[in-house]
Amino acid sequence: MGLGVRAAPFTYVAHALAIAAAVMVLVWAIHFRGGLAIEATDKNLIFNVHPVLMLIGYVIIGSEAIMVYKVFPTLKHDTAKLIHLILHGIALVLGAVGIYFAFKNHNESGIANLYSLHSWLGIGTITLYGIQWIFGFVTFFFPGAAPNLRRSLLPWHILFGLFVYILALANAELGFLEKLTFLESSGLDKYGTEAFLVNFTALVVVLFGASVVVAAVAPARLEEPQGYAPIPEN
Repeated sequence: MGLGVRAAPFTYVAHALAIAAAVMVLVWAIHFRGGLAIEATDKNLIFNVHPVLMLIGYVIIGSEAIMVYKVFPTLKHDTAKLIHLILHGIALVLGAVGIYFAFKNHNESGIANLYSLHSWLGIGTITLYGIQWIFGFVTFFFPGAAPNLRRSLLPWHILFGLFVYILALANAELGFLEKLTFLESSGLDKYGTEAFLVNFTALVVVLFGASVVVAAVAPARLEEPQGYAPIPEN
């Protein structure tokens, strides 16, 4: 891509930030919000599953799928492609489950669904994510398009994938903002520990996403070996 930097340092930063973000959202959900539950009389515990799955399951695992080619640049192409496909599939499933828990919380609490920009973007983003996954599976995995067609479609697959990923990041930020606004309007101290934790978690997610995007567009090596092609001839 002509960036003049290798992807590896950005993958290291991304992994460190991913661990930080995962720990922070778990501390928020478990320590400050009371824990996680599939069924509970306190419906907030059901909702708490939503941000945990959306961040760790959807955003972070999806990010690992994006970076797999740069984290393991010497891995056999077909192996890396399979890992990429599986991780994105896991992220898609966990994201769908995370959305389910938001609906479950709303339905059991008598709260309206799909009234906010966050919810609209959430449904739209995971729908695009699913379309992208199906397109990638059919085109690059099974049954697979002809090599020439795959080579011509690969840049569009990458571009659309990064577009959906950035949408997911933006919507995660909207989610943090929306939930914190609701909490603060209900009496949460705007300058308290929990408010700072949520805001700093959102900042870490921004930095994490930026690191992933740079890692995705930067080359694994500054000079690719002669004859290298992301889509094999056969």
